[in-house]
Amino acid sequence: MAKKWSQQVRNWMAKKMDLPQDVIMDLPRITMIGQIHIYIENHRGLLVFTDKELRLLLKQGQLQIKGNSFVIKTILPEEILLEGKIDEVVYINENSGGA
Repeated sequence: MAKKWSQQVRNWMAKKMDLPQDVIMDLPRITMIGQIHIYIENHRGLLVFTDKELRLLLKQGQLQIKGNSFVIKTILPEEILLEGKIDEVVYINENSGGA
């Protein structure tokens, strides 16, 4: 119950203070340009990287990106820029064990 109340307070604050919900709710912000470029902000770390897969830890769950010819152009503690051919972006909920 406290978790639900806390989320309601954050939603209310975001609306009243005109702040983006990703900032208040600690959610990832994902910007994609076609199938060739993806920029992810507010992740918790790199879990897997190959030329065909990138997986990031989020506050709740993981983000998995599949494709090919992946190259990390920029990596910072909470931001990453990935280029290549992106075929799939999947949010993995840690509670359900799948997408």
